[in-house]
Amino acid sequence: MEPGKRVGWNSLPQMMLELAVRRQDKAMLRHWHDKAWRRVTWAEFGRRVAAVAAGLRAAGVAAGDRVLLVSENRPEFIIADTALMAIGAVTVPTYTTNLAADHAHILRDSGARAAIVSGTALAKRVLDGAAQAGGIDLLVGIDPPPEAPGLRTLRWAELEATPGDLDMLRAEAEQIPPGRLACLIYTSGTGGAPKGVMLPHRAMLSNRAGVAQLADRLHFEGECYLSFLPLSHSYEHTVGGFLLPSLGVEVVYSRGADRIAAEFQEVKPAVVTAVPRLFEVLRARILAGVEKEGGVKEKLFHRAVALGLRKLDGPPLGLFEKLQDALLDRLVREKVRQRFGGRLLAMVSGGARLDPDLSGFFLALGLPVIQGYGQTEAGPVISVNLPWNNDRTTVGPPLPGVEARIAEDGELCVRGELVMDGYWNQPEATAKAIIDGWLHTGDIAEMVDGRIRITDRKRDFIKTLGGDMVSPAKLEALLMAEPEIAQAVVAGEGQPGIVALLVPADGMAAKAGEAVARVNAKLATIERIRKTATVPPFTVENGQLTPTMKVKRRAVLTAHAAVVDGLHAKG
Repeated sequence: MEPGKRVGWNSLPQMMLELAVRRQDKAMLRHWHDKAWRRVTWAEFGRRVAAVAAGLRAAGVAAGDRVLLVSENRPEFIIADTALMAIGAVTVPTYTTNLAADHAHILRDSGARAAIVSGTALAKRVLDGAAQAGGIDLLVGIDPPPEAPGLRTLRWAELEATPGDLDMLRAEAEQIPPGRLACLIYTSGTGGAPKGVMLPHRAMLSNRAGVAQLADRLHFEGECYLSFLPLSHSYEHTVGGFLLPSLGVEVVYSRGADRIAAEFQEVKPAVVTAVPRLFEVLRARILAGVEKEGGVKEKLFHRAVALGLRKLDGPPLGLFEKLQDALLDRLVREKVRQRFGGRLLAMVSGGARLDPDLSGFFLALGLPVIQGYGQTEAGPVISVNLPWNNDRTTVGPPLPGVEARIAEDGELCVRGELVMDGYWNQPEATAKAIIDGWLHTGDIAEMVDGRIRITDRKRDFIKTLGGDMVSPAKLEALLMAEPEIAQAVVAGEGQPGIVALLVPADGMAAKAGEAVARVNAKLATIERIRKTATVPPFTVENGQLTPTMKVKRRAVLTAHAAVVDGLHAKG
């Protein structure tokens, strides 16, 4: 049986090390180094994992130890990750954007006494956090670590120079049980302090098995995946770190948001995953370019979008419109597809709700945007649409092997091998989240023809003074779908009506009111936004945005409480 099709692996390192032997000279990873793209083959990956595993053991890292892993996306991340799991240690992937206080919380909570860090600046932040948390015993610097008197430090090169035995490590990895804890991934903390989600190997392998059944028809093998989300995020950790490579897809690590448009042209990816914010930015750039060209080209573009939406939503095109659409496909859509590399098979959106109008824009231009759904506590992939069977108003059907049901209060619950073991050191929170084997997601949803449609977060409904229940997710998505508005948070709990905090798009502050008026025209009276105020951008640095670009509603409302109170006072 082709190794990429095998479903009998018990652990992630067993899978990865077996593939390293079987695939040998095939490309696994690509990264930018010394002003050029560099490839890592499967054979090189296997050799380096074996060496690093031996080096970590020699440094005193043992089975069960939690080890912080703080690095941008680069080969050393997944090499360290696999090596740690192979020797029975527990990886604790952590965002590079974390502040010292964030590291202190995770070190204190997880009990990690060792850290693998790339870069001096990141290492200093980890060390500052470690000082607050009571210290660590070992620091490994992927790039040379800073001076840290009294602390044992190692250079990554020392680990890789350790003699390793790949065959012995493979034999050891075969004995890892599926239920062993593989990693602790801390939730991004939109509501309170991050909790450590305990993910065993079976959870992520369940994701892999479910997606593998769907991926056969896409013929991913030998294609490229442009990795944009941080590997410390649960989605990228599972999908970009293990799942797609195991399916024969070469992972290419992006150089960052400012380079991604050029990288579409350079890499020509078949697969991309992103959060809705990236799609908003891409649409804004496309529309700005079209407006700049103006004239006939602008009219043809908008006609292509209009006819594309007709094909998606109806009514069916007439004969003349079909001929017109075929011409516009060559004149307009093909040029847009080439801007994205021309080889895209799937552009997957996750992490937050993707507005159907936003996904419809790309689909109308012939780009295969599909929406999936998941959460860290579920491996993290729960459901996904498919390019040939796409419903942009839903997040798709559950993966094979995943059971889903809607509780009496509307909450989505899921069950299967993908469900976490629980929250680290939080039995009460675990008992609330997992009841009789069912993970309570905290999302309000409905099932539509076997697909999941997410309508809101259970805890985020706004109850107005009149007793009406209003969905903030719906209003915020509509606001941010307007080109004049970059970010938005609405409020109104216990108040007569809804108000909004807005971050206008660049140069669009004067037109934000027009955008709000357009949104209000789509809303019921009780949902309409009565007053607005412009506030500074929500960022990771000011604590109002998670590292994966999700807005921390509570943090925003707390930071701007006086502004919100003033809006309500104005009536």
